[in-house]
Amino acid sequence: MKLMVVGGGGREHAIIKKLKENPAVEQIYALPGNGGIAADAVCVDIAASDISRIADFAAEQGIDYAVVAPDDPLALGAVDALEARGIPCFGPRKNAAIIEGSKVFAKNLMHKYGIPTARYAVFDDMGEALAYAGTAPVPMVIKADGLALGKGVLIASTRQEAQEAIRGMMEEKKFGHSGDRIVIEEFLTGPEVSVLAFTDGKTVKPMVSSMDHKRAGDGDTGLNTGGMGTVAPNPYYTAEVAQQCMEQIFLPTIRAMNAEGRTFRGCLYFGLMLTEGGPKVIEYNCRFGDPETQVVLPLLESDLLTVMQATTYGTLAEQPVHFSSRYACCVVTASRGYPQHYEKGFPLTMTQEAAAHTYIAGAKLENGRLLTSGGRVAGTTAVADTLPDAIREAYRLAEGVQFENAYRRSDIGRRALQALEG
Repeated sequence: MKLMVVGGGGREHAIIKKLKENPAVEQIYALPGNGGIAADAVCVDIAASDISRIADFAAEQGIDYAVVAPDDPLALGAVDALEARGIPCFGPRKNAAIIEGSKVFAKNLMHKYGIPTARYAVFDDMGEALAYAGTAPVPMVIKADGLALGKGVLIASTRQEAQEAIRGMMEEKKFGHSGDRIVIEEFLTGPEVSVLAFTDGKTVKPMVSSMDHKRAGDGDTGLNTGGMGTVAPNPYYTAEVAQQCMEQIFLPTIRAMNAEGRTFRGCLYFGLMLTEGGPKVIEYNCRFGDPETQVVLPLLESDLLTVMQATTYGTLAEQPVHFSSRYACCVVTASRGYPQHYEKGFPLTMTQEAAAHTYIAGAKLENGRLLTSGGRVAGTTAVADTLPDAIREAYRLAEGVQFENAYRRSDIGRRALQALEG
C-alpha cells in the first residue's frame, strides 16, 4: 500500500513510525514532513494547508489511503478534497472539523446537548467583552474562537489581565482573524486529562489517557505552549471516571454531531477537567494531540492502519483496539525562548539509542545534517513497566538529543507520580 500523511511535526512522525509496522505498507509520503521524518518517509515539499496540491499529488501517485493529521488542513477541507478524488482518508470532513475550528461552535454544541462544560459567554464586540470582563469572577479564561496553534487560550488571574488579553485578541489581532470572536469562560479547577478517541461516527473507542504539560517552565510556570511533555496513562483517569466520560461526554458528543448533520470520523480529542462536580470538557480537537500522540501510540498494540481504516469504513465496532498496560513518558526538547522568540538553524545531533526513541518536530535536513527549525524540536519517548521507570528512561534518552540553546522541563510526570503516591 502507498500511504500519505499530511503534516510535518512530532505527531506526524509518531503516526508514520506506527503505520510502518504494518507489513502491507510499501511507501509513505509525508507532506511536507521534516528533516527527521525523512528517515521514515518520503518528504514532499507541499504545505499541509495547500489543499489542491495535496489532492493532485495523491491522485497522481495513486495513494491508497491518506491520513490528515493537523487541524488547519482538516478545517480547510482536506478530507473532502481527497475523498472527491476517490482517496479514502483518516480524519473528519470540514463540516465536522469545526468542532475544533470554532470554539464558539463547540461551546454552543455542548450547551445545546447538555454536555458538561464551563459556563461561558461569546463576544464579537470588544467593548462588550471588556465590560463583561470588568465584572466577571476571576480567574477567567479567554479563548480566541478560531485555530491559533494551541496558543489562543489565556488564563487571566485579574480583570486587568483579562482586558489585556481581550485587546490582544480583538484589537491587536495577535491570533489574526481567530480572535475576531472570543469566548470568556469560568475558570475550572481539578486535574486535567487528555483522551484521544477513535470513532467512525457511531462507535467510540477511547485510547489510553494522558497528562500534558502545557506551560513552558518547571512547576507549570510560564507561557502556554503546544506541550512540553506527556505521560500515559493519566493516574487521575480511573475506570469509574472513564465510564462517566463515555456516558456523559464521549457518546453524547458523537450523537450531537450526528444530529447536527456533521458526522465525525477519525480521532476526536477530549480535553477534560475532573472537577468536584464531575468531568467537564475544556476543549475538543478534531485530530491527534501533540505531544499526546507520542505517548499514546507507543502503547497501542493493535495495528494502527487497520484501526484507522475501520473509522473510515464504519466498521470500528468489529475492530479490536488494544493498548499495553505499561507506562509511557515523552520529554520535549525545545529551543530556549519558546514559545516566544528563539533562534534556529543549530546542528541537531542524537545518539543512535536516542534517535530510535525520538520523534522530530522542528528540524530540517540540509546537506545531510539536521538543523533546528522550530520551537519544539524533538520529543523523546520511553515505555516501561512503571511510571517512575518510564520517566527516568525518557530523561536518560533525551540527554542524547543535543543542539545549542536546547531546553527541556525537568519535571515531566511529577504531578502524575504524586497522584499515584497519594
